[in-house]
Amino acid sequence: MCSAARISNPEDVLDVIETLLVDAQAEDITVIDLSGKTSFADYMVIASGRSARHVSAMATHLRKRLKASGVPVQLEGLRECNWVLLDAGDVVIHLLRQEVRAFYNLEKMWMAHEVVSGKNNFS
Repeated sequence: MCSAARISNPEDVLDVIETLLVDAQAEDITVIDLSGKTSFADYMVIASGRSARHVSAMATHLRKRLKASGVPVQLEGLRECNWVLLDAGDVVIHLLRQEVRAFYNLEKMWMAHEVVSGKNNFS
């Protein structure tokens, strides 16, 4: 069994996360640069899933791939899958159902911080 390459710097972790989310057909992927602005992370990634099952599948796949790459990951919210939080150290990922994301509007809370990218995946 071949192990995945080890990744450690936040930008490489972010690249892996963005690639996996695009491949998983996540919607409205937004990356917010928090470096130098918070003590808990350098980047925040917010993405939507079409259903609780889709959010669950994305979270499970992300956790598995990141752990295989040597990135420790803590996961919260997998039971209900309305809002799953993955803490990958310097990168925090929020995966939400579309309705939940619209209700909480995390982007608005963090608007003072620079949005690095916003990718839309329309299937």
